[in-house]
Amino acid sequence: MRYGYWMPVFGGWLRNVPDEGMAATWEYSRDLARRSEKIGYDLTLIAELFLNDIKGIYAPALDAWSTAAALAAVTERLELMVAVRPTFHNPAILAKQAANIDRISNGRLSLNVVSSWWADEARRYGVHFEQHDDRYARTDEWLAVIQGAWCNETFTHKGKYYSVDETVLAPKPVRPPVIYAGGESDAAKTLISSRCDAYVMHGDPPERVAPKIADMRQRRAATGKPPMSYGMAAYAIVRDTLEEAEREKSRITNVSPGSPGYGNYQDWLANTKLEQAVSLEDYSVSNRGLRAELVGTPEIVAERVRAFADAGVDLLLLQSSPQREEMERFAEQVMPLVGSPS
Repeated sequence: MRYGYWMPVFGGWLRNVPDEGMAATWEYSRDLARRSEKIGYDLTLIAELFLNDIKGIYAPALDAWSTAAALAAVTERLELMVAVRPTFHNPAILAKQAANIDRISNGRLSLNVVSSWWADEARRYGVHFEQHDDRYARTDEWLAVIQGAWCNETFTHKGKYYSVDETVLAPKPVRPPVIYAGGESDAAKTLISSRCDAYVMHGDPPERVAPKIADMRQRRAATGKPPMSYGMAAYAIVRDTLEEAEREKSRITNVSPGSPGYGNYQDWLANTKLEQAVSLEDYSVSNRGLRAELVGTPEIVAERVRAFADAGVDLLLLQSSPQREEMERFAEQVMPLVGSPS
């Protein structure tokens, strides 16, 4: 199992706690990244939203792309998975920027390609907001331009959404960055299986995750391309007793109408196509992280991680609060148990 975590660029993950003790600042992100690679974490996911989905639109939110460039220069081992939304970025220009950051990091950059879902954010930033399947059609062409620019001496593309003529990109990336993407609609799965290198999922129990991975493996095999890897979001609560862990879970899931994230929750539901209903409790920590049920004693959580590995998951993308303190606990108390028999 590889261990990643969400960089808290929004100042945390809880929609009902104003101050989680992890400010949305460059200093906090830098220190967390440096510490994380020392204690066994492999990757950080740097989410991209220009408005703060968690704490409300007037709260600070770090820019993903410039944060990633800065982190590339001050870390040594950590993979930097940067979320990027095609509707907000010209693909040829993004390919150039990505190649430069990949060079700074010596080949540690990867991309998490995300279909935009927040109509209000797009309006406020002057970006056209497309319907669900149209966004995936654009993403398909967007990826063709990026990958073409990375892998060819010159690249020309004439399409519905993008046209480039004899694009030259030098220097190239150290290696073409790994492309991660997620989605539960058929349009998303078709695109990901043909264009991407890894599939990332919302949190769910192992018995729901295993058939998803089996389906994607079948889709991927039909393309003739190498096998994909599989990641999943999860919110971790590790305590000395199960009772303590359950109390913490209750504390963080009491989001109510009127809280800063509640309106964004309604917008998100309206503009995504999920395989199952999402409750307000699910939304309280983002990406259905609590459904992974990494809640309990170190032994309980380690056993759960092993179950996900058996289901085919090879990357866990962890959220916790406060992020650094809980990641220290997970690294010290859970990681060593995962490779040991129960």
